[in-house]
Amino acid sequence: MSINIAEKNKCCGCGACVQVCSHQAIIMREDEEGFRYPIVDKVNCVECGLCEKVCQYVNQVEKNKETQSAFGGHITNEKVLNESTSGGAFTAIVNEWCDNDYVIFGAEADGLNVFHSFITDKGNLSKFRRSKYSQSVIGNTYADALTFLKEGRKVLFSGTPCQIAGLRAFLRGKTYENLLTIEVICEGVPSPLFVRKYEDKIRAKYSCGIATLDYRYKDGDRWDYEVMRTSLHNPNGVTIKCDRWFNPFWSIWLNHLMSRPSCYQCLYTTSNRVADISLGDLWGVHIYCPDLYNSNKGASLIITNTEKGEKVVKSIMGNGFEGRELDFSQALKYQGPMRKSISENPQRSECMTDLRSSMDYDSIIKKWAKPSSLRLLISKYVWGNNRQKVNWWRFKQAIKKY
Repeated sequence: MSINIAEKNKCCGCGACVQVCSHQAIIMREDEEGFRYPIVDKVNCVECGLCEKVCQYVNQVEKNKETQSAFGGHITNEKVLNESTSGGAFTAIVNEWCDNDYVIFGAEADGLNVFHSFITDKGNLSKFRRSKYSQSVIGNTYADALTFLKEGRKVLFSGTPCQIAGLRAFLRGKTYENLLTIEVICEGVPSPLFVRKYEDKIRAKYSCGIATLDYRYKDGDRWDYEVMRTSLHNPNGVTIKCDRWFNPFWSIWLNHLMSRPSCYQCLYTTSNRVADISLGDLWGVHIYCPDLYNSNKGASLIITNTEKGEKVVKSIMGNGFEGRELDFSQALKYQGPMRKSISENPQRSECMTDLRSSMDYDSIIKKWAKPSSLRLLISKYVWGNNRQKVNWWRFKQAIKKY
């Protein structure tokens, strides 16, 4: 039997089925919502069934059962910290694991296009930094990783939880001591149709396309403002910046109006994980570990899910990375994607219909993006800023010490 996607909420688009097919009978193709699904060429298919054997919905990937630990902190290299979405933990781990004869896999962006690739020189690691908020085209990277593993090279593979599960399924359950997997703590992937509408508006206004889209630009020391910065292919060097509470992307995506169908029933939004290490933002830092706030320059949460992952993470503490171990249950409290799947908005179908239509960007955001209330803006910019809360905590600590 060949793979057949009858229900789209049972395919995460990992692409393992495509890469395992030696007859090249399967391709990934976008549907009307912009999400990729496998399509089988019945002429070339020999009904070997390998595609179903590596499908994580047919044969669910076993999650790690080892004791988990949580850590928080930030890399001490200021340049790397500024280039990173949160605290630069990914780079610190790469520097520790990839000592010699290594290959690093990750997602890079070319304008709005996001795809997986690999590098053999840590000097090129910057292409994998920063969150992309788009499902990457996985290509042949599972097969490439297997080739390098068989050659005895150290492999570090990073991606979303379902992509790491795809790799493990592709490897057919075989473990490799020279493989380290890192997943991002993911809250679902949005449809690319939205940012394509956004680029249409940019082209109409500036007569050029988007060069880079940084969803989480720090804009100085403003990590928790989640500024989106758009750089254009423009000789005048035009850039557009927008804080989270004014950004229609965050409003529509976080209201769960345009995520991939499988994200609403994600197999991996549990505390048990599939990767050796899980990385995310250290949300709640100003509440339960304010000493790691890092003056709003960015802080990482690191969850170790295997002994291998824990060994690597413990070795970076105090070695180019300033941090400490955290209470796991406290950390979990501020990580919704590690507790449950996102809920599908009942208006999702209507929103996706609009995104597929000829409706322009401004009309889309007018209809679907909810403006922030004045009360929320005052809370974020005047009274409730996390920096102010941490400064108040430091003041109280100083009084106690005195």
